[in-house]
Amino acid sequence: MERLVTTPALVTIDTANPEQAAAWNGHEGEHWAAHADRFERIGSTIWRRLLNRDLIGRADRVLDVGCGTGGSTRDLGRVAVDGYVLGVDLSAPMLAVARARTDAEELTNVEFVQADAQIHPFDPEGYDVVVSCFGAMFFADPAASFANIAFGLRADGILALLVWRELDRNEWLTAIRAALAMGRKLPVPPPEAPTPFSLADPARVRLILGTAGFDAIGLEPIDEAMVFGADADDAYGFLETMGIVEWLTRDLDPSSRSEALARLRTAVDAHERAGGVAFGSSAWLITARKRS
Repeated sequence: MERLVTTPALVTIDTANPEQAAAWNGHEGEHWAAHADRFERIGSTIWRRLLNRDLIGRADRVLDVGCGTGGSTRDLGRVAVDGYVLGVDLSAPMLAVARARTDAEELTNVEFVQADAQIHPFDPEGYDVVVSCFGAMFFADPAASFANIAFGLRADGILALLVWRELDRNEWLTAIRAALAMGRKLPVPPPEAPTPFSLADPARVRLILGTAGFDAIGLEPIDEAMVFGADADDAYGFLETMGIVEWLTRDLDPSSRSEALARLRTAVDAHERAGGVAFGSSAWLITARKRS
């Protein structure tokens, strides 16, 4: 079993996604690390749907791909109390948060490594279960990447992934795009490019995972509200800082940017409820087994 030392924040890692590695070790990763609690709360209802499926045993060896700030990894460690959980991510800033929180909780069966799961040399058949909470959609070569992950999974071991369904099903993003479009036709992520929606098509998922050595492939739709803030002020203050908002407004002149952000605030106000500001989301829970 891999016992890996803490990776220094500025380490250069081997990666199949240099652009992703740069982003998650730069502004994107720093932003996520700074707002770790909020990001983990936003996706918590979706994550619980996977965690509550009883896929993890007390003594299981678990790999968490794209673990981020480690909330999912710590949850897995609390289930696999007699086992071991390894969280893998590209982002040094996010892993620094993950390690600090794991140490504070004194979870001794949880470790982290900064690495690219697409090409990392995992121990052969070193894991009973591989889990990913929205961390597997950006693989440059999905079939090869999942084959590499399968190498580290025991025969008949379980793969469980949360991934986004189609863009049009995810109000949390379509509402932001609509508010900030300002008459522009915004680009739609190509269906087979490494984007948040690269695993939205069930036929493509089955082909990729089947090629990588998995069978018993199932896709369960999960539709949950995502709460971005306690009230409109709180949610807007956070959304204004998100990378997607910065990216969609960076080419606007100051006046147009102010108008776009005002439209975003109107959208936030329209989604305020008693429990906070909520937008709809739609994901797949993908499960599969490694072929014996």
